[in-house]
Amino acid sequence: MATHDITQGSLVAGESSKTRTQPHQGIAQIPQYSLRKILLIWAAAALPMALLGWVVAPALAHNPQNPGFERQAVLTIGLVWQFALVMLLIYQEAGNLRWSTIRQRLWLQTPRSPRTGKPRGRLWWWVIPFVLLTALFDLQLKGIVDHFWVSAFPFLTEPRGFDLGSALATPAAKAQLAGAWDVWGLFVVSALFNTFVGEELLFRGLLLPRMAGVFGKRDWVMNGLLFGLYHLHQPWGILSSAIDGIVCYALPSRMFRSAWFGIIAHSGQSLFLAILILGLVLRLA
Repeated sequence: MATHDITQGSLVAGESSKTRTQPHQGIAQIPQYSLRKILLIWAAAALPMALLGWVVAPALAHNPQNPGFERQAVLTIGLVWQFALVMLLIYQEAGNLRWSTIRQRLWLQTPRSPRTGKPRGRLWWWVIPFVLLTALFDLQLKGIVDHFWVSAFPFLTEPRGFDLGSALATPAAKAQLAGAWDVWGLFVVSALFNTFVGEELLFRGLLLPRMAGVFGKRDWVMNGLLFGLYHLHQPWGILSSAIDGIVCYALPSRMFRSAWFGIIAHSGQSLFLAILILGLVLRLA
């Protein structure tokens, strides 16, 4: 079966999924995963999150009908597990966890020219339009997409009490958050693992560079789709997460071979909520 060279875009025949690599000068030799391994890693991330979100969080919540904060805390455990999974797989692949190894094998590097493959500092300017695109989608279109999605599949509608944003809007929650630095610290840790060393490191850092052997030039599309389907713990957002994942996170990360693009674009919402919660803790809102 023919395999895809993800740096040059050419087809190279006769290599197994275990030996396919990314041979461009200056880039670590990154093996390509088989479809089975991609799906197993996806399941290892998605299924624990679903279990934690739908079973563990309601069981631990003081009010199972309103498990917003408990759910946030419990899901953080799943995000930490994703970081551990990435580190385990990188160690298995490279034999060490030195920063130089992690940086190259997880695309935590300076963006590279799509034409030459060489690092170019000025390509960082492309972060700005993708951050703005992400903000535009999240603020203007996400609600419409989610409404369409749950209208088509009503059984996926978000249960009341699961939305952390709505929970924060109640006067009782605002009063409880005043001076609650532990809650703010929990959110910061959760956000860190969500948009950097958890989801993004797994999907854009680990999986995306290793998917071209199966999906060829459409690896970024399939990466975003898997990211959407990963949200079994919040299925009301699967479609919008897939669109975000494809267009705002996977596309620029793949185009410039730098997972930083997905990390930065994905972090905007977390930064906004962190500031909002900090305002409540400081009694400014």
